[in-house]
Amino acid sequence: MGVFPSMACSLAVSMGGVLDPARLAPATWQPEPLHATATDQPLQDEMSPELDRAVARGLAALARTQNADGSWGEMQFGRTVAVTALACIAFMADGNLPGRGAYADNVSKGLDYILANVSENGLIATPSANSPMYGHGFATLFLGEVYGMTGPGDDARALRVHSALSRAVRLIEQCQNDEGGWRYNPVPFDADVSVTICQIMGLRSARNAGLDVPKATIDKAVEYVRACQNPDGGFRYQSMSGPSAWPRSAAGIASLQYAGIYSDRAIDSGLAYLFSNAMPGRADTQAIHYFYGHYYAVQACFLAGGRSWSRWWPAIRRELMQAQRDDGMWADSSAGDDYGTAMAIIVLQMPKRYLPIFQK
Repeated sequence: MGVFPSMACSLAVSMGGVLDPARLAPATWQPEPLHATATDQPLQDEMSPELDRAVARGLAALARTQNADGSWGEMQFGRTVAVTALACIAFMADGNLPGRGAYADNVSKGLDYILANVSENGLIATPSANSPMYGHGFATLFLGEVYGMTGPGDDARALRVHSALSRAVRLIEQCQNDEGGWRYNPVPFDADVSVTICQIMGLRSARNAGLDVPKATIDKAVEYVRACQNPDGGFRYQSMSGPSAWPRSAAGIASLQYAGIYSDRAIDSGLAYLFSNAMPGRADTQAIHYFYGHYYAVQACFLAGGRSWSRWWPAIRRELMQAQRDDGMWADSSAGDDYGTAMAIIVLQMPKRYLPIFQK
């Protein structure tokens, strides 16, 4: 089965009694049973006509904001490979691919933009990019999904995608620091949870598409993520001491899941923290990392399945649909409306189950 699933047994170990999910959880929260993923267990009424209309409006609005060079990103925030990759993933979550679907041209132009920004060493970034490893991780994920959904081919673009994805994966491996994580720049000197999850998802997508990902790389990444969890079940920004916060806690849970760990005390306690601190409808919808956090939170609950998914999904669906503007977009003051809209649409299309990355 490859690198990631085989790690579920070897790495799903106890955290030494530090965390107690039963003590931390709200009264209505229970640890999920083994293998309760929502991948092949859809809820009744997961989708609705209202949701379909909201997604359709969002996709149409996002298509209108694509720049002539294929990128996304507004003047205030700049055009980036990160937002471009996420926008393309939003369209792919609806089944659109280069050469297929109503938004095939948008994905195709976005892909060309990403490929045009792959450097010789494998880094995917624009020349002016700040914190380029964020964008690199999202772009690697996008390339992995494209390659996995379209398959290998002998045309020039397919060969470029495979070459770019291979080099991107090698760069991620080379930039992992001694703790097992990654940081803003492509050098192995530091690490944080928010950048680390981007690289883990990129590696998982590449592995799903058939590329080799060394087990040692993922083993080290899991060690780093575990070292960032606090006794309250949440995750701190870096391995040294610090407070928990729900966006990076969602990223921490998802990191373990995409490394092949689905049943573990760290995940149980992390989900308990998430439900206590970020439940849609009760948490701060103006949080600076709102869309980033919910992008990972919905994936964590989807992969946990069962009660986690059945409680979280209706709540975040309702909250996001209420936040959509009349023009079909979602506002985000920290990274721009293109970013907020792409993230919201990805979240709202989880039940479609089209993207390989969301499969267990």
